[in-house]
Amino acid sequence: MSETKHRPYVPENVKMTEFTFRAVAVGIVLTLILGAANAYLGLRAGITVAATYPAAVVGMAILRIWRASILEENLCRTAGSIGESVAAGAIFTLPAFVIAHAWPSFGVGDAYWKSTALMMVGSIVGVLFVSLIRRVMVEDPDLPFPESTAAAEIHKAGRRGAEAVKFLFYNIAIGGIAFILGKFNLYALEHRFSGISLGTLGVSRVRLDTVNAARSTPVGGFTSMSGPEVSPAYLGVGYIIGPKLASLNFAGGVLAWGVFVPLLVYFLGPQLVTLFPADTPLEGFDQMSNAIWRFIVRPIAVGGMLVGAAFTLFKMRKSLKEGLGRALSEVRGLSPAMETLGRTEQYMSSKVVVSMIGVMFFVMIGLYVYLSGDFVSGLVAATVMLIIGFFFATVSGSLVGLIGSTNNPISGITLSTLIIAALLMVALGATGASGVAVVLGVAAVVCVSSAVAGELLQDFKVGYILGGTPRTIQIVELFAVVVASLVMYFPLWLLNEGDIRGGGTGFGGTALPAPQAGLMAMLAQGIVGGDMAWPLVAVGMLMGVMMIMAQVRSPMLVAVGMYLPFQTTFAIFIGGVIRWIADQLAARRGYNDAQKARVENAGILTASGLIAGEALMGLVWAGMQFLPAGSIPNFNNDSYMIGFGVLLLLAFVLIRLPLGNAGSPDEPAPPVAMM
Repeated sequence: MSETKHRPYVPENVKMTEFTFRAVAVGIVLTLILGAANAYLGLRAGITVAATYPAAVVGMAILRIWRASILEENLCRTAGSIGESVAAGAIFTLPAFVIAHAWPSFGVGDAYWKSTALMMVGSIVGVLFVSLIRRVMVEDPDLPFPESTAAAEIHKAGRRGAEAVKFLFYNIAIGGIAFILGKFNLYALEHRFSGISLGTLGVSRVRLDTVNAARSTPVGGFTSMSGPEVSPAYLGVGYIIGPKLASLNFAGGVLAWGVFVPLLVYFLGPQLVTLFPADTPLEGFDQMSNAIWRFIVRPIAVGGMLVGAAFTLFKMRKSLKEGLGRALSEVRGLSPAMETLGRTEQYMSSKVVVSMIGVMFFVMIGLYVYLSGDFVSGLVAATVMLIIGFFFATVSGSLVGLIGSTNNPISGITLSTLIIAALLMVALGATGASGVAVVLGVAAVVCVSSAVAGELLQDFKVGYILGGTPRTIQIVELFAVVVASLVMYFPLWLLNEGDIRGGGTGFGGTALPAPQAGLMAMLAQGIVGGDMAWPLVAVGMLMGVMMIMAQVRSPMLVAVGMYLPFQTTFAIFIGGVIRWIADQLAARRGYNDAQKARVENAGILTASGLIAGEALMGLVWAGMQFLPAGSIPNFNNDSYMIGFGVLLLLAFVLIRLPLGNAGSPDEPAPPVAMM
């Protein structure tokens, strides 16, 4: 723990309005709207947009009508952001039940109560799990919590006067405009390029029309990589986490796309075609490379995540022991009474938390017995979920502390859980649709709980910075996740049913590909059916062991970099490089500590604005997809050169604005944003 006593923005001895009906009501409305929007975006593109920043900005704007306090605004953002996590857990797993034919349909009669039960159990358990280890996580000095810091700066900017607000909202505008112009195809958001032509090396060309053609036709490309995505949000995240963590994350992307994919194409390209599902698109070299990454490299990354997760838990063993020890002491009545603690130290009683976990365990037993049709299988599944769910909720929180919830690889964590659960179910003799259903049921609960745990820990950190009351945050989150779980099925049903009525195939089809859910359905069916590429997972696990032996700081972060798209990790890395350049320029100019503190605060505020701008406009873009065809502007310009120019402009903003805010050496230093 840090030796310097933390001073929150609102001191604990200050009495301030926090828990109000208006704050909770606005937050609940926001969580439903932002959750539904992210459900649509995730089913279409396989990604979600962090709801923390939209919830903060919109909540602040609405609550300003009543002159609400900063703690009210924080509570509203807390409630408003959690729906995105419930939606993420839902879209990554629930469609898999339909794709794998474990459920006959996604109709209300077949799926509503089961979907709601899985989401509600997972989200409540996620809140309870992270409540046990909240303190040791938010006070860990090795976790920068980039998005928590950004969200706290948004709230604080509204209290610093007109200059700070303008500084924030100017950058929100810059980030939003840069993002939406790319979506309007004014420029290409990314650039794919091929390296050395294999044809010049005398290697057979991988032509992808048919397997036979693939084995006989000459070839053309080395690998299909991408430049950094033109993403203000990713640049902002990279800037906040800094060059070291950004480099580790990018190292995984380089390992995946610079080593594994090209080597596999070079030596085994023609033979690999037969390993992909029959409906995998393979019409060009880019699609071939993407298929290799998706079906070969990502399972390797999942193996690396398994080892990385275990190593992360091992490194956190003292903190976890301390956190669980405090909870146990409170259960035994050995801790100070809650009313004797300061406001910022008051949290939900561990007796209540542990009791609620016990109740949810029995609920899970009943749910899994119903899904599997066997009591022993249901009991084992519930036990697996309870144990693995807690540890993966902790890992999720750790990753959020490192890279933020936007880049938290929840689907990768869920895949790791799915593999473990599937192996146990196979060992118990579970087969067929019921075996697949219970495996996906465990994965669904862990997915939702991990997503909610990560988001809640991020909210705890914001509250820690601002001086919020932990118990109030916990209660509001529990209420918000229950409401979100009761409602989140309906936007999923609407999208699936609307696509089917429009001539599509629903989940897994062209309009709603649901890529993560499709991958989970494939793995669940493969493991339960005895057809799983275990050597790939084993390679990833050995790779993780190798990184631990080489004393890599965070093997998990490297594996995450392999799992995320290359253009994403590249953009985050560029953000880290921009931060390094800004720091070097500040050092070269000989700034004193006060000036460096102002530069650091201005840099975090600038990056926060860019992140919030893209997040807000990302939701606007999701909503625009419901407009009639042809009504969305389209400049039909695929030039990445313009996009590269936008990247340079954003880099200039991230460097110039903070350095220009250094001020005079004689001015007193402001409070540095807590990391």
